[in-house]
Amino acid sequence: MSGTDRTPRPPDDARHAWSRLRRAGTPRPSRSNVLVMLLAASLGFAIIAQVRQTSIQGLENLREDELVRIFADVDQDGDRLSSEVRDLQSSLELLKSRGTSEEEAQRAARERVDALGILAGTAPATGPGIVLRIDDPEGKITQTILLDAIQELRAAGAEALQVGDVRVVASTWFADADGGISVSGALVRPPYVVRAIGDANSLAGAMQIPGGVTATVKRAGGTASVDIRDEVEVDALLSVTTPQYARPVPTTTP
Repeated sequence: MSGTDRTPRPPDDARHAWSRLRRAGTPRPSRSNVLVMLLAASLGFAIIAQVRQTSIQGLENLREDELVRIFADVDQDGDRLSSEVRDLQSSLELLKSRGTSEEEAQRAARERVDALGILAGTAPATGPGIVLRIDDPEGKITQTILLDAIQELRAAGAEALQVGDVRVVASTWFADADGGISVSGALVRPPYVVRAIGDANSLAGAMQIPGGVTATVKRAGGTASVDIRDEVEVDALLSVTTPQYARPVPTTTP
């Protein structure tokens, strides 16, 4: 043995054991490990990209003047939309008003047509009034007496008149005829029944005025009776003919 100290070495079996232990603790690349690493890298890249995109689209990185401009634009858009809403509401109210006005105009026009139809004798009428009956046993009642009765009823406010089955209007004429009285060319025989629509009391009073229609009929040998009714029907109609000479005057639109 020499004077120099030598450190004893482990036997070869021990060195091989430690070497195997280090290799077992060191991760070895495999197909599954590589796939996991790629997936993790892709996920991290996607997260980073999403965060950056959110930051770009958000408002946290904008300057104060840019934020003020955005808010001003929003206010202007709100004002514009509010103005459009008010305009639409005004248009709606105007349309409703026009619709109501047109409906009222149509209703008034229909009422006017109905009134003119009654006056012209082209429309039937019903309402309170009287029924005047003139009996003529001796055939002494003339067209003058009957015409006077019609004129008295008109003066008392009769709105619709009918003698027998003939409608009486402004153009109606009376004439004496054999066996009765001609009313606008239609023969009406006694008893003469006159139906009149209007204020019943006024019409009845007009027929009973002293020296009036009732007295005149009595002097001619006939009798006159007045029946006041709540509803009188005047249903005789006239056919409308086209005027041969008269034409309506054209109206000028201002």
